[in-house]
Amino acid sequence: MARIAAKQNANGVIHSSTDTLFSKPDTVSFPSLGNYLHGLCRADARTLAQWVNGPHPGRVIVLSCLVIVLGCGCYGAALGLWRSPLQACYSGLKLPMLVFLTCLTNGLLNSILAMVLGSGLRARQTTISILLSFAIFSVIVGAVSPVAFFMTMNIPPPGSGSESISHGATLLMHTIVIASAGIFGNWKLYQVLALSTPNKTIAGRTLFAWLAGNLFLGAQFSWILRPFFGSPTLAVQFLRDHPMQGNFYEAVYNTLLALLRNL
Repeated sequence: MARIAAKQNANGVIHSSTDTLFSKPDTVSFPSLGNYLHGLCRADARTLAQWVNGPHPGRVIVLSCLVIVLGCGCYGAALGLWRSPLQACYSGLKLPMLVFLTCLTNGLLNSILAMVLGSGLRARQTTISILLSFAIFSVIVGAVSPVAFFMTMNIPPPGSGSESISHGATLLMHTIVIASAGIFGNWKLYQVLALSTPNKTIAGRTLFAWLAGNLFLGAQFSWILRPFFGSPTLAVQFLRDHPMQGNFYEAVYNTLLALLRNL
């Protein structure tokens, strides 16, 4: 993919030059997981855009999925460890599952939205773009996992008499980490789209449309796959009884209704 940029010389004459994403062909080869991780951790938008439009889509997809499994798996285990080691195992499996379910079920819709909004992205490029944003998210939460483990091991556990405070504080910490990693991953996704689409306006619209669909489905899948963190008053389970009963939005509505009644 090439970009045409207008430039003005010293005499005031406007001319155009071609800025291509593939000026360095060696940057789009991935000989090892280590080199891929190095590029992913740097999160340079031009490098990521080269991967989206490059000649090795299969390898990018496989490595991104591997990073998501490792990063989200480690953080999921840290997420559930406060409740019990068994909950840590369950959450370590379910957090990557949540990401993949969201990507798979929304893949076709995101490709259609990308075409309708004039991004020029094909289905393959859409899939890689979204996987890379989740891979960046996974690298961040995976890197924070040791800190989360340390914090979990040093706060009052369930049954200590202070579990309500521990539960609230730890849940707030995880919420901040997940939100921060998600914001950074989507910011990088916007930068990649800005390089891979005709202009920044289309990039912004495409990102907004993708986020709307991903958040809508992701929230519902998180409801079905609950619990992740676990409650000190409920049993440890892989899924709650009748996981398909109700939905995330109904639960939010009922919670808000209860708060308003208590005002």
